Amino acid sequence: MNWITNYVRPRINSMLGRREVPENLWIKCPETGEMVFHKDLEENKWVIPASGYHMKMPAKARLTDLFDGGQFEALQQPKVAQDPLKFRDSKKYTDRLRDSRVKTDQEDTIVAGVGTVQGLKLVAVVHEFNFMGGSLGIAAGEAIVKAFERAIKEKCPLVMFPASGGARMQEGILSLMQLPRTTVAVDMLKEAGQPYIVVLTNPTTGGVTASYAMLGDLHIAEPGAEICFAGKRVIEQTIREKLPEGFQTSEYLLEHGMVDMVVKRHDIPDTLARVLKIMTKRPANDTAVPANVTKPVAKASA
Repeated sequence: MNWITNYVRPRINSMLGRREVPENLWIKCPETGEMVFHKDLEENKWVIPASGYHMKMPAKARLTDLFDGGQFEALQQPKVAQDPLKFRDSKKYTDRLRDSRVKTDQEDTIVAGVGTVQGLKLVAVVHEFNFMGGSLGIAAGEAIVKAFERAIKEKCPLVMFPASGGARMQEGILSLMQLPRTTVAVDMLKEAGQPYIVVLTNPTTGGVTASYAMLGDLHIAEPGAEICFAGKRVIEQTIREKLPEGFQTSEYLLEHGMVDMVVKRHDIPDTLARVLKIMTKRPANDTAVPANVTKPVAKASA
């Protein structure tokens, strides 16, 4: 059997010209099932060209896309305790951290940077969902707090791009303590008189939604993003009722006053620059909202 596997099969494959194809060469659209070449998807900012479906965008790529010329100063990840509870489920927590670091080439879920968007300096904080579901733990909380402190020091706005499944269960109560810590950081920035804008991406859930993700001066959401505290299935099982179609999507929340704008990914840098220039009273050539930004429709009073 080893002779067949190790010698005969490779020889046949080489004669037939068989080539190994990477698994991520083509990516399937979750809405239409369309297969998109990964390079085309990357060039289109991880938005499916035909359907307009917004795939999850890597954190570092989002920062590069946001800042002028793709240039920014990356903020260092603070050093924190790695496994304070010595947690283990089916795997050791330390093993999960190691695997995520290899997968994403990041220390933890938060990536932050300082740069300019159309000449306006700001601090941007992005969740990397591929790192343990973008979960909020000690390291993420500390990185967020440091980013807010940097924005206060630089006297500039901060823009948050959450993409998270919530608090990190492997850190228990220590992860939940990051909710009040980050809330205090938001208050500090507002007391310093600087704008705080949240760009809600898919998904934004759990403890992240219950804290800094819903404390912005302005809430922008990407199309089709799931934004909630508890998931739809959990709510339906609890209340024993069927929820409306599109419940907890950015469009549904816009209609019900939970977010201010739904903006396509390609237009987010321009929209942020325009809004922040208004907030900081800086000159702007055009302060009109782009035509492809969805705005809530005023309803006539009864």
